[in-house]
Amino acid sequence: MSNCCKHNHGKKVTNIHEHTHGHGHTHDHKHEHADSSTDNTRPAGLADAEEAVFFIQKMDCPTEEKLIRERLANMDGIAAMQFNLIQRELTVQHRLPSVEPIVKTLAALDMLPKVKSDTLDAEAGGDDDHSASYAIPARKWLMVGIAGVAALAAEVVAWTSGDDGSLTVIALALLAIAVGGLDTLRKGWIALRHLSLNMNFLMSLAVIGAAIIGQWPEAAVVIVLFTLAEMIESLSLDRARNAIAGLMAMTPDQATVLQDGAWIGVAAKQVALNAEVRVKPGERVPLDGVVTAGQPAINQAPITGESMPVAKQTGDQVFAGTINGQTAFDYRVTAVQSESTLSRIVKSVQQAQGQRAPTQRFVDQFARYYIPAVVAVAVLVAVLPPLLFNVPFYPWLYKALVLLVIACPCALVISTPVTIVSGLAAAARHGILIKGGVYLEQGRRLKALALDKTGTITHGKPVVTDVQLLSGGDEASLLTQAASLALRSDHPVSAAIAAHWKTRQAGAIAEDVADFAALTGRGVQGSIGASAFYLGNHRLVHELDMCSPALEERLLALEKQGKTTTILCRDGKAQLLLAVADTVRDSSRDAIAQLKQLGVGVTMLTGDNAHTARAIADIVQLDDARGDQLPEDKLAAIGELIARRGYVGMVGDGINDAPALARAQIGFAMGAAGTDTALETADVALMDDDLRKIPDFIRLSKKTHRVLMQNITIALGIKAVFLALALAGESSLWMAVFADMGASLIVVFNGLRLVRSL
Repeated sequence: MSNCCKHNHGKKVTNIHEHTHGHGHTHDHKHEHADSSTDNTRPAGLADAEEAVFFIQKMDCPTEEKLIRERLANMDGIAAMQFNLIQRELTVQHRLPSVEPIVKTLAALDMLPKVKSDTLDAEAGGDDDHSASYAIPARKWLMVGIAGVAALAAEVVAWTSGDDGSLTVIALALLAIAVGGLDTLRKGWIALRHLSLNMNFLMSLAVIGAAIIGQWPEAAVVIVLFTLAEMIESLSLDRARNAIAGLMAMTPDQATVLQDGAWIGVAAKQVALNAEVRVKPGERVPLDGVVTAGQPAINQAPITGESMPVAKQTGDQVFAGTINGQTAFDYRVTAVQSESTLSRIVKSVQQAQGQRAPTQRFVDQFARYYIPAVVAVAVLVAVLPPLLFNVPFYPWLYKALVLLVIACPCALVISTPVTIVSGLAAAARHGILIKGGVYLEQGRRLKALALDKTGTITHGKPVVTDVQLLSGGDEASLLTQAASLALRSDHPVSAAIAAHWKTRQAGAIAEDVADFAALTGRGVQGSIGASAFYLGNHRLVHELDMCSPALEERLLALEKQGKTTTILCRDGKAQLLLAVADTVRDSSRDAIAQLKQLGVGVTMLTGDNAHTARAIADIVQLDDARGDQLPEDKLAAIGELIARRGYVGMVGDGINDAPALARAQIGFAMGAAGTDTALETADVALMDDDLRKIPDFIRLSKKTHRVLMQNITIALGIKAVFLALALAGESSLWMAVFADMGASLIVVFNGLRLVRSL
């Protein structure tokens, strides 16, 4: 190795064999906290388990979730359970011959289950539209109205007569309870039979207890208010459901398809792959596809969040749900409706709701002990004062009943999933796909961010700027040989070299390459004719011992200009030098400035040589730029950043970034729209190539955390106030129900503020 080889230059961009758009990392070791199941007994291996998804019409509250969990957990063959309270979905991994026992168990709990999908039965489910099931029937509103009038009448009669136990008062109260509260009492009985200490049981106990001590009007008012509170809570949760459903509603139901030489309207869900579809000016694109005719300008905001329309040409990709501009165009369908990018986004957000964020797991654990603790306090309040101080029993029993009503944890437990799903929906609407509440909540903790260069800070579409002969020969022939090797790779530098060759030598034919091989982090090699060729970076030339002082001087001069150098070597000599330049994205400097303002340190990790790295870093005003980074070097850099800064994110767009993306606490994929790998594997997928979405994500994460803390404070604060009032004898049963209903509505609507927070 010559002395000039002390500069060990290498670069990612000439590792032309290994780049793909979308990262392919896995998360087996880094996200133990991303709890994908709410069942603590879930076994490590579920490869042999079947999966069934149920829509449960009467699962609106953590009360029902708790009852279902306790009942199914005791069934043989149940491996794991995952609840999505917002969507009223239960996913069960099981080892049963059929799902019939699960259906029967859920039906026995009066939950009205329906099988949405079942790996044992491909025909199960079918229509996933359950919007009608979310609606509260008019008959129920009428019944609650009648019950409310009867309860109010009982209160009026009792107040005017001064007798809470008259036959008229009792009759009106029983009418109110029968018409408006039988469902609650039935659920309470089911809970008692299954020994489940839930809100329906506590409310039933409170109502029966109030009747026993002669508080008939209050028993009637409490049951009606509780039923009304549940209905209003259900309606408020519809807002959260609509935040997700609204995404899917962006796709039209009809598509104009070419059939037998004529353009006819066809249901979008019936359009097959490779069908030819026409989109008129102003219409939404019904399915994913590739433009075959026309040059439209597409508003891609529903998918990528981009504010400006994107010009499309033949061969460009279009996405379902995007909006055509003023020019009609035709395109070929590349994905059926259920597999469109927008459908995958919706599915990803829905699945993300099942992952418990840290705050949500804390609240779930808190609620598990909170109800028994309050019930224990209520028993002591009812029993100890009469026994120890010889005071009347009924007043203390009444206080105990008020405590039982206060024990309802619904406001506390429901606040976290509503807040998380609102944040996930807001991000998805702006082209940020977050793959779980854990990442949404933990994004605020990012202290450092590592950025790949090519395709992340830069456009990733370099062009050849210099071609220099190094040791004689025919330049055109050597360029053809370099392009023949480059055509075997999909890396941006390869594309630049191939495009330059096609422009310079229109109509030329590439030469056959034998024994092609990729050299990780260095380049490629292959045989053309009888000669062995290498096409690679500065590092490769050193390793092949083909460097010279003169070549070193040329390479350094180009690299100091921020250009990437690629050298074609043959027969032991460097033959042709190609310099490639990539342009920095307009958004990169602004994004990095915003990240610095948020207190996030930014580091660039690139396989390019140090000179190119420094030149790009100067443009975007980055202090920490590291060149010559092989995949293992990037992995080590992430480890060093974690040790020094704590919580670290990594942004990349290629498989060569996978180790670093997996090591970082949050992995961000650039330009994920239409890329299956990135959509499926990224922790956070940026649907376009705008780095400014990362500071947006961090700000959303901080706001989400603030709202979560606000909701927990509100829910617990109201409970604490009424607990004190109950013990002081200043709170009544109906006041406690009002407080619980009010707390639930406050935290739900506070969480829904996030839907429009970006």
